[in-house]
Amino acid sequence: MNTHSAVEAVWRIESARVIAGLARLVRDVGLAEELAQDALVAALEQWPETGVPRNPGAWLTTTAKRRAVDLFRRNETLGRKLGELGREQAQLGEGVLPDFDAVLDDEHIEDDLLRLVFTACHPVLPMQGRVALTLRMLGGLATDEIARAFLVKESTVAQRIVRAKKALADAQVPFEVPVGEERMARLPAVLEVIYLIFNEGYSATRGDDWMRPALCEDALRLGRVLAGLMPTEPEVHGLVALLEIQASRAAARTGPNGEPVLLLDQDRGKWDRLLIRRGLDALARAEQLAGGAYGPYSAQAAIAACHARAVTPEDTDWTRISLLYEGLA
Repeated sequence: MNTHSAVEAVWRIESARVIAGLARLVRDVGLAEELAQDALVAALEQWPETGVPRNPGAWLTTTAKRRAVDLFRRNETLGRKLGELGREQAQLGEGVLPDFDAVLDDEHIEDDLLRLVFTACHPVLPMQGRVALTLRMLGGLATDEIARAFLVKESTVAQRIVRAKKALADAQVPFEVPVGEERMARLPAVLEVIYLIFNEGYSATRGDDWMRPALCEDALRLGRVLAGLMPTEPEVHGLVALLEIQASRAAARTGPNGEPVLLLDQDRGKWDRLLIRRGLDALARAEQLAGGAYGPYSAQAAIAACHARAVTPEDTDWTRISLLYEGLA
């Protein structure tokens, strides 16, 4: 792997953590993303000469932290930003800056990522804005990658991201995880974004290709991250179960000329058994947490599981599938 590819791989994995930690500090998702991008540019410039650091994620975080310190020192809005963080104006005279090490430590990172998830999927944003912002900030995708995935112009995606950031700032959306009833009310919007990303990859609505696997992989990765951040939410596991099982059929869904192959006509030997096992485990977790009840994603996952468990189409439990569909109606 060359250095440029290594930078891209590290960024895909670490960018959400860097942005999330910075966003809690500066209380501005757009600014946090810009600071993280500065760190990415620095990596692209320096790593080809110095080599990839032993801990590249920590390098990006430290570099972004330094960019934030520089910004705080020279920005005329320092007083306002510190005020938002509960600092006293008198601290400015002493040159006191926020404790970046405390703010960007590993202890807070899971909470920060969850804050970033709910912020990027905030209902103040239109769905296209939520999708673009989620893929950019949580998926680590560049603007051109998002554009290629959805077969739209790069400038269109860039405008969506800019408008989304502005909408969050104008609405003064707090960088926080909603609690209680508000959290339950907003969780479906988060799940919907991930589901939409997966579906666009699984059954593409644009272009000549029946599938776009990269989008499915991005959605599945985001779903797994969310399940780790919200381990007690049954519908999060239900969504992951659905995506795992659906993704398991990818290799069997198209014929030799790229034509779609219907489920009952697919070669089940091509199904990915590891993804199926992971999906069934996630479904079992969702069922356990919900006491056997099914939300919309868990129900769809249970239907997919009926097909996944059947060795042949004739073995499919159509009675159970019918009951599950009745529950969805």
